[in-house]
Amino acid sequence: MTQPIRLFAALILFVLPSAAWAQEPLQVDISRGHLDPTPIAIPDFIETVGGTRGADIAAVVAADLESSGLFSTVDERAFIEDISDFNLRPRFQDWRVINVDALLIGQVTRQSDGRLLVGFRLWDTRLQEQMVGLQFVSAPENWRRVAHRVADAVYERLTGESGYFDTRVIYVSEGTGPRGEPMRRLAVMDQDGANPSFLTDRSYWSLLPNYSPSAQQITYVSFLDGQATTYVYDLESGRQEALFASGGAGLARIDPDGQSLSARFSPDGDQLAVSIELQAGHDIHLFDLRSRSLRRLTEHPADDVEPSFSPDGNRIVFSSGRSGGSQLYVMDANGGNVQRISFGEGRYTAPVWSPRGDLIAFVKQHQGQFSLGVVDADGSGEERILYQGYYVDTPAWSPNGRVILFTRGDRGRDGTQYEIWSIDLAGFNLRRMPITGQSSDPAWSPLIE
Repeated sequence: MTQPIRLFAALILFVLPSAAWAQEPLQVDISRGHLDPTPIAIPDFIETVGGTRGADIAAVVAADLESSGLFSTVDERAFIEDISDFNLRPRFQDWRVINVDALLIGQVTRQSDGRLLVGFRLWDTRLQEQMVGLQFVSAPENWRRVAHRVADAVYERLTGESGYFDTRVIYVSEGTGPRGEPMRRLAVMDQDGANPSFLTDRSYWSLLPNYSPSAQQITYVSFLDGQATTYVYDLESGRQEALFASGGAGLARIDPDGQSLSARFSPDGDQLAVSIELQAGHDIHLFDLRSRSLRRLTEHPADDVEPSFSPDGNRIVFSSGRSGGSQLYVMDANGGNVQRISFGEGRYTAPVWSPRGDLIAFVKQHQGQFSLGVVDADGSGEERILYQGYYVDTPAWSPNGRVILFTRGDRGRDGTQYEIWSIDLAGFNLRRMPITGQSSDPAWSPLIE
């Protein structure tokens, strides 16, 4: 996988008079999910001086915003004004009459060096004001990334929170080999399903990927040597290394018959929290990626598994059977001050700390049904269930903490069919990710720099 190409953005500042100071500026209530989505018009971006992809960029921006459930794009057949000059003020009455609250006008120009200059202006049609204007410069082949950056900027201006569209998702592609044997390969795609490619081959299973804070590395679990073993994969170079191979073949020695399960990076990217099987069972360890040293954090007869750091790096959530059934616990990053935070009936697993720091996502299994939920990180308040179904696993947060990807399994004629779905924090906007074939174990990247 090549290194992400940087995009350059500059703010376009204009001072324009307001026609309706008595009204409040347009603001989207992000807590309401897809109830009453804000209508926005996105005409094709104007192409000037050799500019290309104007219609394609507008289409990707529209798809991004609609996928959030917070916006509805107005059909271009309803447009009254035909905008042909990026620098002229729109005829706002023509947009208000078709109930457009926000108007996005863009322009694409090819510079003398061959790169594309993409600028946009976001207008509040009620106040008749420009809310934000930006321009991006990039190679023509990166036009999709430019479109995602535009969508992120619009989302941030209208909701007050950072966007999540210029990101990637790594997942497990599930299939069968030439002799009917099951296969589990790592694949990567843009968050909207574009540009899919494989990272691992068919010769071994790969499961449970997790991104580093820089989005340049991932961890995953492989069965290459017959045991569950944690690997680190450098996405730029393609180099992989086993960290805890059974029998000591990796960088850290564990029991010959032991396993190392899913590892997660600390927020600074210097450490991994991982559950490793020792003679007494699974316990949480810290692995320092610089010194290559391993430190044990928990020591309990019950299995302690599935650790996840808080965004400030000071605490770790994990699941454990130490109360008699699998529940969620939080401890300091040094292993002290262990506190239970889930108390409901059923088994609680797969905890993941929100990037915002306030919530922890989890999976609960009770009376034959699976649920995806969130709970306050300190255990206060009541848990909130976002989705219930036949099978649920592996939640993964968007970088802004407003959307969760998860593995969903449904009954099929040939057994359980696994797919990746998303849902927002309000419990609305349930969507299937556009992935060909069965898929599971999503990992959402940070925003790409």
